[in-house]
Amino acid sequence: MLQGTGSDVGKSLITAGLCRAFHRRGLAVRPFKPQNMSNNAAVTIDGGEIGRAQALQARACGLAPIVDMNPVLLKPQTDIGAQVVVQGRVLTSARARDYQRLKPTLLAKVCESFARLAANADLVLIEGAGSPAEVNLRAGDIANMGFAEAVDAPVVLIGDIDRGGVIASIVGTWSLLDDADRNRLAGFIINKFRGDVSLFDDGLAIIAARTGLAGFGVVPWFAPARRLPAEDAVALERPPAPAEAGARILVAVPMLRRIANFDDLDPLIAEPDVEVRFIHPGTAIPGDTDMIVLPGSKATIADLAFLRSEGWDIDVRAHVRRGGLVVGLCGGYQMLGTVVRDPMGIEGPAGDAPGLGLLDVETTLAGEKALVEAQGLDVTTGEAVRGYEMHMGRTTGAGLSRPMLRLDARSDGCVSSDGRVFGCYLHGLFAADGFRSALLRRLRARGDSAVAYEAGVEEALDALADHLAEHLDLDGLLGAARTVAL
Repeated sequence: MLQGTGSDVGKSLITAGLCRAFHRRGLAVRPFKPQNMSNNAAVTIDGGEIGRAQALQARACGLAPIVDMNPVLLKPQTDIGAQVVVQGRVLTSARARDYQRLKPTLLAKVCESFARLAANADLVLIEGAGSPAEVNLRAGDIANMGFAEAVDAPVVLIGDIDRGGVIASIVGTWSLLDDADRNRLAGFIINKFRGDVSLFDDGLAIIAARTGLAGFGVVPWFAPARRLPAEDAVALERPPAPAEAGARILVAVPMLRRIANFDDLDPLIAEPDVEVRFIHPGTAIPGDTDMIVLPGSKATIADLAFLRSEGWDIDVRAHVRRGGLVVGLCGGYQMLGTVVRDPMGIEGPAGDAPGLGLLDVETTLAGEKALVEAQGLDVTTGEAVRGYEMHMGRTTGAGLSRPMLRLDARSDGCVSSDGRVFGCYLHGLFAADGFRSALLRRLRARGDSAVAYEAGVEEALDALADHLAEHLDLDGLLGAARTVAL
């Protein structure tokens, strides 16, 4: 089990890289995360949803994702509450304090999923959540040491040297654990090192002397990680890589408070002549924007109100008047309509909210959640698209007579009468190279894209596996694993 000294230390990427590295050795590898918190989710082949990171890890193992890889997924809806998804399906919504009482009852489901997954595996790589140093949450824990105890899994700590204080974070975590949890620690990994790795030799010796733990290696900063989907919205706080000099296409994305599935933007970010700029609160959408993308949201009505409070609705309308393009994805598509209704309070307090009125459709949040993979064609360009739907809303209205997509035997989405505003429910839309190229050609004269996005993800996973094989003791890590009773 790979646990971190904090959030965003690189657990997900290291797990993905190890999945690919051990998979290439011919092992049947499975990723597992007992409890995840993210609004970036993926649809599974068995009709549920899991965290996006576990879907990437499954891909690294050469597998399609299934719900048992992430049996508990928390999708934040407010600052103090989240939707609780268990084995791929919504169980309830709970405030943080209520979830602490619910959490111990979920351990049986978590262990059930783990047993099914492990039964067909040579090796299961388990990713923790947050940090085991949060010992105030140890009682009833299912995400870190509580789960490790339940299945008798050895634990490797990952520390992030780039943020500073990595010696204190490793030693401090070790010292905070009780004896039983401390005895589960098999060693540690230092991640995100910049510069000459040998300069940290003394640091490794200090950690080993203080804790008695084995060091499995120091992982240098891995720049190609930006080509892999990020799960944590913390990634959006970092400045993006600059676009190439010359012709620049500016894509603006309002940073909604409950932004979801923001990895939809990764294929655009990968384009060298495209700058995807996440517009943070207190900042106007730039007047020279070529295209605005309204992303998915876990709380559409609340984020619609937030968008208005920031004045972004005014910016969007001004952009349309100037002839710019606007694309809405899932929750963003719902916002572009005339009204969003939540009569049952599915995503927050029950009620209605006027939409931006740029598409002649209206949405009611009701019914069974749509969780389905889909493929088809973009009506305007004729280009192939594929992805997945993950939404509660049902959208109706006259605008549906001008659909954006034809998916299998049905239509999806809507296009405005002037063709400049459009939206749909299909996540992963921009990953289709032909569609993405055709869309960007509407904004600037350019040739076909040289970016093969999906192939690039595979190349990055292979490069990550090579990187870890060079800098980590993979044999030592494999030797630290042990057989667990199912």
